[in-house]
Amino acid sequence: MMKRIFKKLSFILVLVFALGLTSCGKLPVADSGKIKIVCTTFAQYDWVREIAGERADELEIILLGNGGIDLHSYQPTADDIVTISDCDVFIYIGGVSDGWVESTLEQATNEDMIVINMMIVLEDRLREEEIVEGMEAHHHEEGEEQEEHNEEEHQEEHINVAEYDEHVWLSLTNAGLVCDAITEALSSVDKDNSSVYEANNKAYQDKLMALDTEYKNAVATAKYDTLIFGDRFPFIYMLKDYGINYYAAFTGCSSESEASFETVAFLAEKVDELEVPAIIVVDGSTEDLANTILESAKSTGQEILILDSLQSMSSADIEAGKTYLGTMEENLVVIKTALGCE
Repeated sequence: MMKRIFKKLSFILVLVFALGLTSCGKLPVADSGKIKIVCTTFAQYDWVREIAGERADELEIILLGNGGIDLHSYQPTADDIVTISDCDVFIYIGGVSDGWVESTLEQATNEDMIVINMMIVLEDRLREEEIVEGMEAHHHEEGEEQEEHNEEEHQEEHINVAEYDEHVWLSLTNAGLVCDAITEALSSVDKDNSSVYEANNKAYQDKLMALDTEYKNAVATAKYDTLIFGDRFPFIYMLKDYGINYYAAFTGCSSESEASFETVAFLAEKVDELEVPAIIVVDGSTEDLANTILESAKSTGQEILILDSLQSMSSADIEAGKTYLGTMEENLVVIKTALGCE
């Protein structure tokens, strides 16, 4: 509870600081004169780049927190708040991790800003966070339930965001729907080039659909139908799209890193029972828990494989050419190995 209070107070202080500097003219912000699109996650940022295509250099496309910060722990800096305040298009997830967004948007100076809340766009496809057999349940800190309830009241009234898993970008179908919304937004703020954005979106949608077909074909030839995660599980949208079963140690948004003896024993038994060739961890994992599970299993020879959740992305990753589509292609290779696909 105290951690959450401190986090909120810290954000308020940053907000006051940013606004104070702006009003006094002490925080110089270079105005490029370009249409400015601000994204809170890498997936959004990469989708904008793809849809912008040859016009990407004519737009100012900004990814917040591109120092490799996990979205669950990201809080905007003073510069971030000012950057958002006058942008033309602002794209965010809309989940509980985005509790800071409302206060920031209330201070926006651009009244014509187009705001894309991904969870609103994907309202009909949202999935509730699950507690499956053997998983450590997420225990709320004292008072956290009420605080989340208060935050939800300020979200779009028809969506109780705390009920839903926010890792919506890990579905190729969801990606296509959000890309349509981005295309509409870019066409609205840059009408003269709407045909460019629409053509680029069509080409990108074809690539998303082709990869989606590859996932479906892989699952159709799989020897196994279940993945075991010795880690958090942020992949509910991906696995539900293709009918893949799973067991995991923690929910996708859990901050826990140590599992109980019962959870370790349960997952080790599942490794033996299902005779899976691999156990999965999420990018950034220490793999300690996965190793403990495998050490507790009777069978041997399983690999530890990494699925990339695209929750954090560094400038170095971007400069190295990492893309949403490329990462999802790499994830498909991992899934094929873990499911024993032909």
